[in-house]
Amino acid sequence: MLHKQTLSIAEATKVLGVGRSTLYALIKDGRLPVRKLGSRTLVLSTDLATFITALPASGGTNRK
Repeated sequence: MLHKQTLSIAEATKVLGVGRSTLYALIKDGRLPVRKLGSRTLVLSTDLATFITALPASGGTNRK
């Protein structure tokens, strides 16, 4: 199976489960790097994986 090296903005929003405006805010803040190819904005799958890995982990406490 071929692994995609780049994702479109629409694909990246689906992977992260966020909307376009949230994704563009992450890009504007410099938290998620992108590449431009003409008018297309592409997210490298490795950059997306790095971003996800760097997110803070949940406390994992189970409150009752």
